[in-house]
Amino acid sequence: MTEYIVIDDAAGLAEAARLLRAGEGPVAVDVERASGFRYSQRAYLVQVYRRGAGVFLFDPPPIEDFAPLQEAIGGEEWVLHAASQDLPSLRELSLEPASLFDTELAARLLGHERVGLGAVVEDTLGITLAKAHSASDWSTRPLPQAWLEYAALDVVHLVDVRDALVAELAEQGKTDFAAQEFQAVLEREPKPAREEPWRRLSGLHTVRGRKNLAVARELWTAREDYAREQDVAPGRLVPDRALIAAVLADPKSKSALAAVKEFTGRASRSQLDRWWAAIEAGRATTQLPLERATGGDTLPPPRAWADRNPEADARLKAARPRIEQRAGELGMPTENLLTPDVLRRVAWAPPEPITTAAIAEALQDLGARTWQIGQTAQVIADAFVESMQPAVTPSEAAS
Repeated sequence: MTEYIVIDDAAGLAEAARLLRAGEGPVAVDVERASGFRYSQRAYLVQVYRRGAGVFLFDPPPIEDFAPLQEAIGGEEWVLHAASQDLPSLRELSLEPASLFDTELAARLLGHERVGLGAVVEDTLGITLAKAHSASDWSTRPLPQAWLEYAALDVVHLVDVRDALVAELAEQGKTDFAAQEFQAVLEREPKPAREEPWRRLSGLHTVRGRKNLAVARELWTAREDYAREQDVAPGRLVPDRALIAAVLADPKSKSALAAVKEFTGRASRSQLDRWWAAIEAGRATTQLPLERATGGDTLPPPRAWADRNPEADARLKAARPRIEQRAGELGMPTENLLTPDVLRRVAWAPPEPITTAAIAEALQDLGARTWQIGQTAQVIADAFVESMQPAVTPSEAAS
């Protein structure tokens, strides 16, 4: 087994940057986080590989300043797998590619049945990667050698995978599709924070009454604040189901809360004062949440459309199977041809009059890429117009 050294100081970073600058071709980059263990999504290991330079493993917390690495490789094409997951952590370190190639996204556009990193490496190169440490706590120090080998292999083969997928994209006539998708990933703005993130509590649907919802909200907020303070994943302190159990138990005292056996988690008793204070705050507040979220510009679920907006329901039912058919013809998942949300929004409030050009403009306003518009605007316009035609009865058809 190769002995890997983790670079954790400025001198090591400078030397690695020098070697990477002298390398050739695209740069493979990957990030390991401690999701499920830590509150933050910061990078706890950054892996970089370039032909002619080799593989380098960096320990972000002690390094802090990655400017030499950015200067060395920032202008090159970076190869990542599922880039949208890693870019936020890299940007926290001021590491930003000028262009990228996303091997997962390319595999989706090409219609690969399996798009996980191991599967794509196996399908393109015939090499099997072990995924034994993908869910490990990468904030652990020192990192075991077996983990480092796993991390290194995540980037060592990426450039070869990229080359194989480039050839496949050219063969299927999807090179421009992929280029537009990669650029969209680079330019995508972070999602705005949810207005009421506490409503994502698992099991919240079992809580009835606005006062009880206020207690759930305060417990969630108290856990979130403590998790951020300790840099620990919230669910490791007190699981969602335990918070909901505390709400449903409606304890009359702090000792009664402690007696709720379903109120579990490593901080459920050590921070009992915190949780009891949250329950009391929830009971005392006059700012009661609504029974249901008022989701901003969220559309009704499609199952409600027939009653709420029957014309939109007819448009969606006419267009959706045609988009699915077109995706099948292109050999890719429907959601990569056009996301369900975009199709629903244009079906709910289409332009008037409905023409291919108007639909194309509406799709662009909703964030669809040029290639997606070219493949779907005519299909959608035709389906919408057809949905407005009166149904023909069997007797009319026969006459």
